[in-house]
Amino acid sequence: MLFALYGILPPAYSADADGDNPLKKEESAEQTLFVTAEEEIKQQPGVSVITAEDISKHPPVNDLSDIIRKMPGVNLTGNSSTGARGNNRQIDIRGMGPENTLILIDGNPVTSRNAIRYAWDGERDTRGDSNWVPAEEVERIEVIRGPAAARYGSGAAGGVVNIITKRPTNAWHGSLSYFLNQPESSSEGNTNRTNFSLSGPLADEALTMRLYGSWNKTKADSPSINGTDNSSGLTPAGREGVRNKDINAVLSWKPTNNQTLDFEAGYSRQGNIYAGDTQFSLASDATQALAQSGAETNKLYRQNFGITHNGIWDWGQSKLAFQYDGTRNSRLDEGLTGRTEGSIKDGAGFITSQLRNYRVNGEINFPVDWLREQTITLGAEWNRSELEAPNSALQTLISGDAVSGAAANGSHVKSHSDLSGIYFEDNIQATETTQVIPGLRMDYDNRFGSNFSPSLNLSQALGQYFTLKAGIARAFKAPNLYQSSPDYLLYSRGNGCPLTVGYEPCYLAGNDDLKPEVSVNKEIGLEFNHQGWAAGITWFRNDYKNKIIAGNDFLGATNSGTAILRWENTGKAVVEGLEANVTVPVSNALNFNTNATYMITSEDKTTGNPLSIIPEYTINSTLDWKIRQDLSANVSYTFYGPQKPRKYAVNHTELNNGLDQTRVGSYGLVGLNLQYQMTKNLDLKTGISNLFDKEIKRRAEGASTYNEPGRAYYFGATVSF
Repeated sequence: MLFALYGILPPAYSADADGDNPLKKEESAEQTLFVTAEEEIKQQPGVSVITAEDISKHPPVNDLSDIIRKMPGVNLTGNSSTGARGNNRQIDIRGMGPENTLILIDGNPVTSRNAIRYAWDGERDTRGDSNWVPAEEVERIEVIRGPAAARYGSGAAGGVVNIITKRPTNAWHGSLSYFLNQPESSSEGNTNRTNFSLSGPLADEALTMRLYGSWNKTKADSPSINGTDNSSGLTPAGREGVRNKDINAVLSWKPTNNQTLDFEAGYSRQGNIYAGDTQFSLASDATQALAQSGAETNKLYRQNFGITHNGIWDWGQSKLAFQYDGTRNSRLDEGLTGRTEGSIKDGAGFITSQLRNYRVNGEINFPVDWLREQTITLGAEWNRSELEAPNSALQTLISGDAVSGAAANGSHVKSHSDLSGIYFEDNIQATETTQVIPGLRMDYDNRFGSNFSPSLNLSQALGQYFTLKAGIARAFKAPNLYQSSPDYLLYSRGNGCPLTVGYEPCYLAGNDDLKPEVSVNKEIGLEFNHQGWAAGITWFRNDYKNKIIAGNDFLGATNSGTAILRWENTGKAVVEGLEANVTVPVSNALNFNTNATYMITSEDKTTGNPLSIIPEYTINSTLDWKIRQDLSANVSYTFYGPQKPRKYAVNHTELNNGLDQTRVGSYGLVGLNLQYQMTKNLDLKTGISNLFDKEIKRRAEGASTYNEPGRAYYFGATVSF
């Protein structure tokens, strides 16, 4: 199927052959592909593009999520609405939760977080996949929300973040950067980061290369930064630190002016610096000792390899990519039962899980002049994921017990999935002012069978300055490899069991008969653009069904009287909200940008709780000031509305103890940034984040699930040639 895409249309001759070929025009393959892809994606509703210039105006960051979070519809949140592991915050688009945000690097999915164990309530102890690329090496970031994301397949029900790295250059360039972030409070960890890049030709312009690497250390917060939650006796930890080491290389060969073959290889290591966090904030002597020593309790090693061909032909454009992405998750052994789940064991050693992803993707784009001007996209892809997780060992069954489908005691999760998909999209210029983009994607998974994802997007100009954009699509998410493995078994003595089960103990088993989660995403918006002025407002609604949750159905009991439950497709939910943006060119030197997101509703219809704990509304504003050619400054202001806790108990512990109703009130953060181009080859940045020192201290429960760090000072320097 993938190779057949290259033969759907006769290649007749390559685009650099003699003749009147409009695609030639002395452009390289990646240049033309870049322009076409960017212009096409801007026609879709619910899309934001962060350019390298935007990033250069932003204070230096260690994780791209700190830049992406300022886009409309985007927040940072934990993996579930319980607040567990709350300081490990990830990108959450439109309140659908991090598990429904698909992270791509150069168009290829990055899913290292899937190597982290999936807990009973949906928690993963992970910071996500937004920290594999240094900000200085990013060409642009495409944040795709709503219906436009459906074409990307599984995991994009909330949206897509596509991180595009810088291409090899035709002349030699290099840089060396240093960044320091120093909090005012001695209880908060500081950051030191160094990174380098080198790019240029190896043989004329036909063979070029790009190499970058980075080293970073962010210290953990003090183990006592949040004290003890007196209402529960629990000890909520502060923010973990991290040690990052990254190196990545691309070798690009142009056999002809319009053909490009890229060879990529990368290696990254992320090690946490423990702050004492456990799944239920149950500190022990072992966790406190590890936190005091600054030990690493979890280390991720990621390797990626890829070969990609891009071509421009007389009939259109093509892309064929082969990718491998492997993650080793080396983690101190932790409990898997009841309240000890997610707590590091005394004397624990490291146990390593392996996640391997293989992907082949082919795509062609070609114009058709039939009735109306059209650009058709046809694509196909094949993905295979393999998980081996000995740190998720099968619980020791109570003597005499057996669970149907689960292996004997001592086994561990070994599972895989094969997911194949084909997709079609037609960009139709229906009239001079109307663009219609129908699409259809069909996926087949060896576990759940077929899934169809139709989509329809519309762009209609209303006069000279206004544009109406609308879209509807059916998106999906395949069951993860923990949920669908019968060998993944969790146990509770009763308090963690759902309310539909009495106080008997219960097993939660994997289910190899799950269906994909499905979301029908809708949006409609109005945009205004005129001479640098811009404004827009968009309404969105996602109706979510087949959500996979820890099951409530009593399936039977073992010989010991322990209830058996499974992961089930019983969840329904709805999220609805508004997004708005305004750009005002105050003068040639001043530019004002602001965007806002308001969540009308976020409700899991099974439990009545929100899908994730995010602010009711968020406002991001920036005032950029070009003081002179070599000196610029900006002021940023982010205002977060109230964050409400869960209201409804889902297990016996919550029912008996009551849910903490602590909420987070509205608060704002102000930042100052100054950038000075001291010389042609030396760029300096300095500034203050959280100018007015608004701190949020995490609690063990309620909505106060994370630490908002206080005032900090930062400095960055880049030497380039």
